[in-house]
Amino acid sequence: MHCRFVQIAVDTPLDIFFDYRWLGGDDAALPAVGQLALVPLGKREVIGLIVAVSEQTDVPPERLRDVIALRAQIPPLPEPWLALCRFAAGYYQRPLGEVALPCLPKKLREQKPLALERALKKLAQTQASPSTVASEAPTLNPAQQQAVDAIANADGFTPVLLHGITGSGKTEVYLQAAAQILTQSPAAQILILVPEINLTPQLEAGIRARFPTVPVATLHSGLAETERLRHWLSAHLGQANIVLGTRLAVLASLPQLALIVVDEEHDPSYKQQEGLRYSARDLAVWRANQLGIPVVLGSATPSLESWQHAQTGRYRKIELTERAVQDAALPAIRLLDSGRNQLTDGMTAALMAALKLRLERGEQSLLFLNRRGYAPVLSCDACGWVSNCPRCTAFMVLHLSERKLRCHHCSLEMRIPRACPDCGNIDLQPLGRGTQRVEESLLSHFQQARILRIDADSTRKKGSAQAAFDAVHEGEVDILIGTQMVAKGHDFQNLTLVGVLNPDTALFSHDYRASERLFAQLMQVAGRAGRSAQKDDHQSEVLIQTRYPQHPLFAALKAHDYGVFATALLEEREQACLPPFCHQALLRAEARELPDALAFLQQAALLLAPEGVTINDPIPMALTRVANVCRAQLLVESASRPALQAFLREWMPALRTVKTRVRWTMEVDPADI
Repeated sequence: MHCRFVQIAVDTPLDIFFDYRWLGGDDAALPAVGQLALVPLGKREVIGLIVAVSEQTDVPPERLRDVIALRAQIPPLPEPWLALCRFAAGYYQRPLGEVALPCLPKKLREQKPLALERALKKLAQTQASPSTVASEAPTLNPAQQQAVDAIANADGFTPVLLHGITGSGKTEVYLQAAAQILTQSPAAQILILVPEINLTPQLEAGIRARFPTVPVATLHSGLAETERLRHWLSAHLGQANIVLGTRLAVLASLPQLALIVVDEEHDPSYKQQEGLRYSARDLAVWRANQLGIPVVLGSATPSLESWQHAQTGRYRKIELTERAVQDAALPAIRLLDSGRNQLTDGMTAALMAALKLRLERGEQSLLFLNRRGYAPVLSCDACGWVSNCPRCTAFMVLHLSERKLRCHHCSLEMRIPRACPDCGNIDLQPLGRGTQRVEESLLSHFQQARILRIDADSTRKKGSAQAAFDAVHEGEVDILIGTQMVAKGHDFQNLTLVGVLNPDTALFSHDYRASERLFAQLMQVAGRAGRSAQKDDHQSEVLIQTRYPQHPLFAALKAHDYGVFATALLEEREQACLPPFCHQALLRAEARELPDALAFLQQAALLLAPEGVTINDPIPMALTRVANVCRAQLLVESASRPALQAFLREWMPALRTVKTRVRWTMEVDPADI
């Protein structure tokens, strides 16, 4: 009989480990660090992670409880993975259990291992020998070949910023670098991250076509739990050579990891906005450094943090300045002054003429408007009533096709009123335009055109987004209307016109990152045009309707010059002492009444006297009330990341001692302020 004492992390907000006793027979497997175990916790039985094994414990015997069962069916999670979780827990100020356990498949954390055993049996039946045989790849241009060689032949930790214009063939660089690495080390694993689920099918199809005999796993929240377990196991067991996923895949167990690729590294979707509020891009860089492997950050519009690292030499910058397809050229960008030109249904005559011309040529067009619904607000001209959400400090958006008003923050739905609730006026008017209203206008102007709208409303059903994108790729759509879902990663070969409606609101946002994100968004959506070889003199175009055509952002955009824009923005950030020239943490508080949230934050600000750290005054959040919960925030800043982290390590335990009914969360490196 063996007796061991194990320390176990469980998914709980308590920043402590629990000691258990393990009693096993002589033929039983010994517990190991990184192994999962079923243990009692209060009146429940939960799966925990063993973080230490010892021959003795300080816990009195009468307080010890026994491990119920070990998950010995799979190998323990490797030490590098545990180190990654420990780093994330320490940096983002969360308990280890809240980091390590939620990133595992739910089926792996069930009390009974039936799903696990079935998945292992299925993997054993389908297991194939690793193969590095790839199908024939296209010839690279010199810049692409240089990038592939730099990545595949990197020695140790090498962070590479692959700055390539839209359509420059960054994906081909990823694939050919992966092929070289797999040729050199057939058991190696490649992790490729994409920002959104709807980008995975197209890339996965390309990977499977290029590597028909190489095991590929996908990891994202859209998978069924049984499927996610099987794919996770294939990665954990080293069977999958290529793992493709969204941000959660950065926390997957990959024992033979040799290369990490973060595609569209600038995308805000890489930052988790609830629970463990981690940046998948930043964890990818840390993980590559930990393992001594290359990491590729690819983007046409890199984040300012990555751009600054490249400028200072911390990252190696490789540029792709030409489109990969021969004779394909960047589209010409024209600004249409919507203040001087009369608008018809929200569109200028020049944009309408351009749409008509593309229809006559049999080419595709894209209208980009990052606002779904029919109209942002319903109003009464007689008394000034507007469709405010009764639970949020936001408007309820008009969804005319569903005959509803819907809040996009709390999801409250109401019927469209027959008359103004305040004065009884029956002539209620929609203000502004959403994608549904643009679709209605185009259907009236181009009755023979095949028009498709892609946004969160039209793609609610599983598989509907991919079906819609397939229709565009197959030429079954003449005019595509979409939000940010269509702005990146899609290779529309016959699309020659992009029209951008109403981008101006981001120019005057309270968020200091708004202009950076707007520039990236516009450059990305512009890059959907002209990706195939030009026909005669039919140059692709991007038409942007704006009331501020003289704004410097648009000048850099017209020149397709991200470097000029980024340099100017970095100078502004440095003068204002904003990231990446300072480091921030944000304490958020939620309560039924705003004064309660502000009072808690004021109390929190007085808990410690920091050195080298600035604690700003608590303020209400920009969207102050959501679902009848009031929200406020307290920003903490420092020019030194170590100083900020040292302060947070003292501050968090102090915050946990405060008795309050206010719900609070801490976010390190906040994406939105």
